[in-house]
Amino acid sequence: MEAAREGPSVGSAPARDAKSADALEAEVLRVAHDLEGADALDICRWAVGRFGRGVAVASSFQDCVLIDLAVRADPAIEVAFLDTGFHFPETITYLRDVERRFGLNLNVVEPGIPLTEHPCGSARCCEMRKVVPLARALAGKAAWMTGLKRVDTPERAGAPVVGWEPEKHLVKVNPIAAWTDEKVDRYVEERGLPRHPLNAAGYVSIGCAPTTRPIVPGEDPRAGRWPDSDKTECGLHL
Repeated sequence: MEAAREGPSVGSAPARDAKSADALEAEVLRVAHDLEGADALDICRWAVGRFGRGVAVASSFQDCVLIDLAVRADPAIEVAFLDTGFHFPETITYLRDVERRFGLNLNVVEPGIPLTEHPCGSARCCEMRKVVPLARALAGKAAWMTGLKRVDTPERAGAPVVGWEPEKHLVKVNPIAAWTDEKVDRYVEERGLPRHPLNAAGYVSIGCAPTTRPIVPGEDPRAGRWPDSDKTECGLHL
């Protein structure tokens, strides 16, 4: 694996302690412009060089493309997984396989509430089992890295490769924002990455088991998430 390049770091201090929010937002806008069109690995290297241990990766483990990129930039980068309690068993198996393959610095974050409280599919499920645990996972961080892509949903179409989230006081890094699903598949093949075991059964966008179904050829990849509902986001990226 490739080691992270040296660069200025703010360690694990919150972004607001490094400089004013206005100054950091201005910096992020400049960087987003400069890195638009850059190689995804270079974007990861920028994040690691800028924030050091103050950046973490958030992964749902529907694939390991972002993880492969991130650990090439820094083999010790923290990877957070939100264990809602309702994931497919295959997702947990895949997570452990990927963890062993990369020797991940893995942080599994649980909601801390019983399965009967805000169960999957209920009104506040995503809030209590994803959004709140993510806030705990990112406490003390300056930035987080996601696998968000512009082609995922109309709401994500304008996502920058680097953005500022004022409500979280965090820099959000989306190294593969400009990638298509086809480019993701090519990267998986070129790097020889393992695929999620449910891919072969028609599952492409994989979330919690009760609210995810396989898709048929020709369907939008996200059609299997929250079927029979107009919901398109869990709240992590809003």
